[in-house]
Amino acid sequence: MPIHLSRNKKFNNFKHREIFIELTWEFSHYIKKVVVIILDIIFWIIIIACFIISFIGLVYPIIPGVLMIWAGVLLYNFGIHTDELTWMTWAMLAVLTLLLFLADYLANLHFVEKAGGSKWGMRAATLGLILGSFVIPPFGVIILPFLFVFITEMVQKKTVNNSSKVAFATVIAFLSGTFAKLVIQLIMIIVFFIDVVI
Repeated sequence: MPIHLSRNKKFNNFKHREIFIELTWEFSHYIKKVVVIILDIIFWIIIIACFIISFIGLVYPIIPGVLMIWAGVLLYNFGIHTDELTWMTWAMLAVLTLLLFLADYLANLHFVEKAGGSKWGMRAATLGLILGSFVIPPFGVIILPFLFVFITEMVQKKTVNNSSKVAFATVIAFLSGTFAKLVIQLIMIIVFFIDVVI
């Protein structure tokens, strides 16, 4: 074979190899982009699901609503955009979380104790909330605490009038606390999305 033909063949082989490597790199780069986009979509679906479940936790107290919000926020921070959220957002979310935990306590303090409810009555209300999540949902979280508190106060030799007053106060405290938590959770999610968009 003539020398110039041999050189041309080697040159063509080298050129084909370069083209193949370049195409392979471009394809792998494209696949990587597609995988990242798919993962982002999956992460966003999970984040939105966490936020929705957090509101279900208002009716089913056994579901930790605020933890679901934090799960969504942390998933975004570590799964989609690391360290993108500002310190101001983290601080606001932390403060709102504390307020959310205080919502139930303050509602009980204002309504139940004001109505003359006992510590045993408050414990009965908590037990009623937990069991009510499974019995006649979502009405169980109102009916069972009312009945449990009423019976507990009656056992402590209170009058029917006083017992029913405390039981009603327990229901009002739950509804007030639930409304407060609903507002706080909405604010938490809005704060998160404002930081993400801006």
